[in-house]
Amino acid sequence: MNPEQYLPLLAFTVVMVGTPGPNNLMLMSAGANFGFRRSIPHILGIVAGCQVLLWAIALGLGQLLEAYPPAAVLLKACGGMFLLYMAYQLARPRKSELVVEQEIKPLTFLQAALFQWVNPKAWLMLVTVISTFSDREHFFVSVAIIAVLFFFLGLPLISAWNIGGVALKGWLHHGQRLLRFNQAMAALLLLTMYPMLT
Repeated sequence: MNPEQYLPLLAFTVVMVGTPGPNNLMLMSAGANFGFRRSIPHILGIVAGCQVLLWAIALGLGQLLEAYPPAAVLLKACGGMFLLYMAYQLARPRKSELVVEQEIKPLTFLQAALFQWVNPKAWLMLVTVISTFSDREHFFVSVAIIAVLFFFLGLPLISAWNIGGVALKGWLHHGQRLLRFNQAMAALLLLTMYPMLT
């Protein structure tokens, strides 16, 4: 990878990882509902899942899906169904905060990691970064640089979304604020499905 590519790669990573998408919206909601400590497995699952997906795409999974379009459609459908399920879980009213604690659970490490395989933004981001910034002459070194950068920038960026939710937690736990917040997060999650429909 040429040194002049580092700055564009850095900017691409910050923009793609730090902007709203299914992961960040779910992490903000998790912060508001469960706090930071209970969201740590979710955060680490996203990071690990993206790393595995990045290497899988680099090693040929992206080309395989291009060769078999029905498999790509199946991934989109699974991702869409999961986002619909998460939006429903967030948006539905509950009788009390105690019921919220009993009915809604933060994503586990494995659930968050597996979600990356059906997350449309993760696929778009990782296919784009591999095709744009990997160097065919030094392929594994360039992919390793991309992976390290995504890890060290991604972890604090997605954690910031969760911490943003934690910062709102005290204010949200009065009256109907948490319900309205969760409904807004559910609506935004549904909006992230738009690229899958085009």
